[in-house]
Amino acid sequence: MPLPIVAIVGRPNVGKSSLLNRLAGRRIAIVDATPGVTRDRISATCEVGETSDKPKLIELVDTGGMGIEDVDDLTDHVETQIAYAVEAASLILFIVDARQGAATLDRHVAESLRRRGKSVLLVANKIDSAGVVTEVGEMNALGFGHPIEISATHGLGVADLRDAIAEALADVASDLPAEPVMKLAIVGKRNAGKSTFINALAGQQRLIVSEKPGTTRDSVDVTIEMDGKRLTLIDTAGVRKKRKLAGDIEYYSQHRAMRSIRRADVVAMLIDASVPVSQVDKSLAGEIAEQLKPVALVVNKWDLAQDRASGDDYAEYLTKTFPELSFAPVSLTAAINGKNLRATIRLAEHLFDQANTRVPTARLNECVEEILQLRGPSHKSGTRPPKIFYASQIATAPPTVVCFVNDVRSFDTSYQRFFVNRLRERLPFAEVPIRLIFRRRRGGRQE
Repeated sequence: MPLPIVAIVGRPNVGKSSLLNRLAGRRIAIVDATPGVTRDRISATCEVGETSDKPKLIELVDTGGMGIEDVDDLTDHVETQIAYAVEAASLILFIVDARQGAATLDRHVAESLRRRGKSVLLVANKIDSAGVVTEVGEMNALGFGHPIEISATHGLGVADLRDAIAEALADVASDLPAEPVMKLAIVGKRNAGKSTFINALAGQQRLIVSEKPGTTRDSVDVTIEMDGKRLTLIDTAGVRKKRKLAGDIEYYSQHRAMRSIRRADVVAMLIDASVPVSQVDKSLAGEIAEQLKPVALVVNKWDLAQDRASGDDYAEYLTKTFPELSFAPVSLTAAINGKNLRATIRLAEHLFDQANTRVPTARLNECVEEILQLRGPSHKSGTRPPKIFYASQIATAPPTVVCFVNDVRSFDTSYQRFFVNRLRERLPFAEVPIRLIFRRRRGGRQE
């Protein structure tokens, strides 16, 4: 059984995203004083009713502000996402601002929820201190009883809210789903087709898609099931040059995109085939390489470019453009019509398996001997004749190989690059980054 869904709804700027972050126990949604920051449905799994006999796991879903006039003309899209969340929810948390009373837009939200016939908990947020002046009394007129009074920012009353949620869902089944096998971050510059890519795989309009650049702001996790496996796809804000970031919202969006790379198992870097590769693409490739993440170079919108170049030609072009990712496989896709999307996921799973492979020590040292026969390190003046005593794989994801040597100074960057490339040819790490460490052996004779 899927987890029960609890949707957080309300007009703009009543603290919905702050409440999601508070209940989840970590910063997931961007919180900003600007109305209309949240657009897509943002979800997190959390536990409620910890003080009761029956704590319950739920999927908590944040939504955009009802009635917002989006500055990028995405109002209808935001309202559609809210409608999806409400329809799927077992319980609604209707959030109002305790300091402002029942505003006209709150009454509009209340009427909309009544028409849906859903179970609703009214929550009065921003009770920030014991002496704060509130207008809680008039909120009874909204028709959902006396509100639960909380401060999402300071945590006041949140324990009572958790218990109330668990009680409201007492008769709803709640089984922890299987852990996702892999987290795949979908990254790229703005308008590369990331949200379209995820919607096509999810089989629904899970994310807002618009030709307007910068539509996605938060990093949004979308879990899908494919071939009997649960996968989490992480949609991210489009990356752009730092000097072009417009204000705090875009700054935090880009920061979360970078954080999504760090927490992903595999990265799918979407490249817009309809335009030339840009400096933003190159910078993003450098970030992925620095994080040592397995990556598939996903050339999206290939339907718009395939008449101008062959797939092999484009792959060669990418190898020259992103030398630090020369080992990364290339997938040609068209998210708008679903071309090669499932094949791209299978490719990502293959990279995940490579990155988590462990090689026997004996086989690894055979490879080291073969590489040394091809080319040994240069003997630098003032150092001992270079020697590798033995090698060991000490970790996976990324595969990490330590070579114990007599003098690390002989193994310069050029030789390390050569050595890694030869390892990649001989070991089951052909398409993933390898972390290589040369360490001086301590103790015993060092010839």
